[in-house]
Amino acid sequence: MDTPITRAEHEEFRRRIEEENKRQDKRIEILEENAKRIEGLNSSIEKLALNMENMLKEQLKQGKRLEVLESRDGEMWRKVVSYAITAIVGIVIGFLFKQFGM
Repeated sequence: MDTPITRAEHEEFRRRIEEENKRQDKRIEILEENAKRIEGLNSSIEKLALNMENMLKEQLKQGKRLEVLESRDGEMWRKVVSYAITAIVGIVIGFLFKQFGM
């Protein structure tokens, strides 16, 4: 190992090191771009998650309001049927009282 290298060998070694440095620099640049894209993707996913959460809350609210609206029709129908049955029973009882002379 005590033998010195020639100038040509030194230049060849230097050239290879510079080429390797350029390749590594390019790889680092690509990695940095990917890291930026991933960071942007993460923030987009966070926004999407918040929007989905808000949409879920809104859907739950709308579901409750829809239940109330749907139950109104059912309640009204039950009232109408109840009044109709009461009227029919009243008519039948009135008719029976009239027939028996009361």
